[in-house]
Amino acid sequence: MLELKNIHKFYNPGTVNEMCLFENFNLSVPTGQFVSVVGSNGSGKTSLLNLICGSIDLDGGQVLIDGKDIAKQKEYQRQKYMGRVYQNPAMGTCPQMTILENMSLADNKGKFFGLKRGTEKARIEFYRENLRQLGLGLEDKLDIKVGSLSGGQRQAMALLMSTMTPIDFLILDEHTAALDPKTADLIMELTDKIVREKKLTTIMVTHNLRYAVEYGDRLLMMHQGQAVIDAAGEEKEKIRIEDILERFNEISIECGN
Repeated sequence: MLELKNIHKFYNPGTVNEMCLFENFNLSVPTGQFVSVVGSNGSGKTSLLNLICGSIDLDGGQVLIDGKDIAKQKEYQRQKYMGRVYQNPAMGTCPQMTILENMSLADNKGKFFGLKRGTEKARIEFYRENLRQLGLGLEDKLDIKVGSLSGGQRQAMALLMSTMTPIDFLILDEHTAALDPKTADLIMELTDKIVREKKLTTIMVTHNLRYAVEYGDRLLMMHQGQAVIDAAGEEKEKIRIEDILERFNEISIECGN
């Protein structure tokens, strides 16, 4: 289980621009749950992911995994059991390296390389089989540099690479936002397949309300560092896009917009 307890996070502390984003924020995510997170810009969505992954430091509180506080762990230490896919397809792959080299790099995450060759011939067929499930023909282009691929192909690879080694948590930071609608649908179908097959605890930030409603076991709507909607199970299944839009409108009126 992932737990955030009494989280405090300030930006620009001690200045006229000081802002408290999270104050005594609490969140529990049971093992294996797929959480979709929506909210307006500045509501705390990406900051929530950054706190979980260790990309930014806490100002107070705990981040617990199965009761163990990992708040002091560095980002690279958490990557051993967390995979993250970003909004920008370029961030999850190395453009100057080939597909084969990228796959090998992901396959060896957290391992000591030593002075041996970076790519093991014995693993090449394994990489092909993994790429074949994408249905993009990448298994026949192992020597192509990743930088020459389309954004959708790179994002599909980033998703695959982030889950290649055994992990417990998958963090998705608007990972379909930069893609065209057809490719985004493909990536979401692939995401759902991987999450279910690997039984990953998943937190997905998205601006696509249809994806938030259709995918996952739980839906959170963030506003000013708080969850104003938290629906799981049958309650989540009853939520419609119109319900979320109505809440957005209420918040907009409350804020004077």
